[in-house]
Amino acid sequence: MTDRPVAGTIRISDDVLADLAGYAALQTFGVVGMASPTVRDGVAQLLSRERLRKGIRVSGDDVEKRVDLYVVLEHGTSLAEVARNLADSVRYALETYGSVRVSEVEVHVQGIKVHK
Repeated sequence: MTDRPVAGTIRISDDVLADLAGYAALQTFGVVGMASPTVRDGVAQLLSRERLRKGIRVSGDDVEKRVDLYVVLEHGTSLAEVARNLADSVRYALETYGSVRVSEVEVHVQGIKVHK
């Protein structure tokens, strides 16, 4: 049996790419969860696993994507290092599993959480 190319185009929706980014984010050390892009009364709203994509904005065209991540990080971690690792993890996941080119990953730290 030979592999033959199949004519057509595969398009992955931005919502699916946001889900991939959310799962990659939650596996990154120091990330507590995704947050709402809007902060109410100075408090970040932590989103449930079912609503991860609400804390992620994917934009761009079919060739290149930009990703904005709104996150809550763990207190006591290096915020800059966690943000850098997070951006790298999300870029890797989208380029490897989503087969899209990522031009930029912006990490917006909406809050920190102290574990007792």
